[in-house]
Amino acid sequence: MNSLELGDIPFLQEAVAVVGYPQGGDNISVTKGVVSRVEPTQYAHGATQLMAIQIDAAINPGNSGGPAIMGDKVAGVAFQNLSGAENIGYIIPVPVIKRFISGVEESGKYSGFCSLGISCQATENIQIRECFGMRPEMTGVLVSRINPLSDAYKILKKDDILLEFDGVPIANDGTVPFRNRERITFDHLVSMKKPEETAVIKVLRDGKEHELNVTLRPLQPLVPVHQFDKLPSYYIFAGFVFIPLTQPYLHEFGEDWYNTSPRRLCERALRELPKKAGQQLVILSQVLMDDINVGYERLAELQVKKVNGVEVENLKHLCSIVENCTEENLRIDLDDERMIVLKFQNARLATSRILKRHRIPSAMSNDLVDDQASKGETEASCTS
Repeated sequence: MNSLELGDIPFLQEAVAVVGYPQGGDNISVTKGVVSRVEPTQYAHGATQLMAIQIDAAINPGNSGGPAIMGDKVAGVAFQNLSGAENIGYIIPVPVIKRFISGVEESGKYSGFCSLGISCQATENIQIRECFGMRPEMTGVLVSRINPLSDAYKILKKDDILLEFDGVPIANDGTVPFRNRERITFDHLVSMKKPEETAVIKVLRDGKEHELNVTLRPLQPLVPVHQFDKLPSYYIFAGFVFIPLTQPYLHEFGEDWYNTSPRRLCERALRELPKKAGQQLVILSQVLMDDINVGYERLAELQVKKVNGVEVENLKHLCSIVENCTEENLRIDLDDERMIVLKFQNARLATSRILKRHRIPSAMSNDLVDDQASKGETEASCTS
């Protein structure tokens, strides 16, 4: 067999052939189309915005992972289509493929694509440019929000004007030059950087220009978008099932999950930023009925704020607070100013009873079991 070489990004209107085994037959299928767009697009599987090539060839289930061939070289890999539209498919371009492969080769695992950790607003209106002291020849975008876990949080400030990224001028609509007379959002330059690589950023702050160095790294959202190859975490106490909020949990509310899932949880999942590393939004997902929790059954699907007055950082932290409780009462403060109060010893006895009734082998997921065991070993070694 002859291997195919990776080519370049095709130009608009260039023809590509998508090869694969889509539904509708058993033999190999070849569909032909032309390149319609090259721009950053939301990747359905990666949940990130990366460069993608839009083509008008049909990409159906079974095509994903198949090559898109231009001449005798691979122009990209087919991976998704636009539902509700006719013949709009997307292929992953070669620069993204190479960036992924080099990252895995260097670190042995996929760590994600880099992010600056900021949200920007266009400055196409002349009044906003004048307000922030931009001269007529200046172009750039306004920094509106910064992720506290990013390096930019310590260096950039809200209301900075981002003028250049690595010496490339940023237009008022957030785009940078790309190939011949084309433009692309400057996010593409950020995503092509390697983790822990430094970028030189020119900003306008209080009417003065500054050149700043920012370290780029992949940033994880507060609420995970995907949970591939990972068992869900949970902790059960007195019939209350606590889990970290994830988008797959919200997807369980059906295809129209954006409208049918709990509104507050959905808003937080899509918009809230983490304040510290390891933070999770812990929620009470359901109540396994028992005498111990009568009257609390309507409190499901609420976020857990505090346990015995201590703010909950993540599920491991909640588990640790509950397991090490020394007080008579256990108080759990929830969202919407709701609360749960339990007699701790009675609740602990009820937990084993509830687990037995529902045939649940463990009160916590394996990741929490391992964590509790390692904590116990540490405490034992300290005591000895």
